Amino acid sequence: MASGLRAYGAASAGRSGREREADVFRRANGALRAARTAGRTDQVRALADNRRLWSAVLGLVFDPASPLPAPLRGAIASVGLAVQREVERETPNLDFLIAVNENIASGLAGES
Repeated sequence: MASGLRAYGAASAGRSGREREADVFRRANGALRAARTAGRTDQVRALADNRRLWSAVLGLVFDPASPLPAPLRGAIASVGLAVQREVERETPNLDFLIAVNENIASGLAGES
């Protein structure tokens, strides 16, 4: 475990916080893409991980101490709530969830 943490630290040392945050969304997307053809257990796991990711994002944007401008916080909250509603559906639209995560990852990475 310690060697894994050291390897992760070395690999991410030269990367910005925003790039690392973008990677979190990309990893969630990898699981969602795999869930398209995976068994039910893997689908549930990918959706649960995506739900936890967006719960964390919502917690940060609802925090009064957040340094983000209020309009941006509101926009992110709106997207996050839409994602949470989609995840809770009986048959979530994985393409929608993947598209949202891709857009967030691109924005964090400074891609247009």
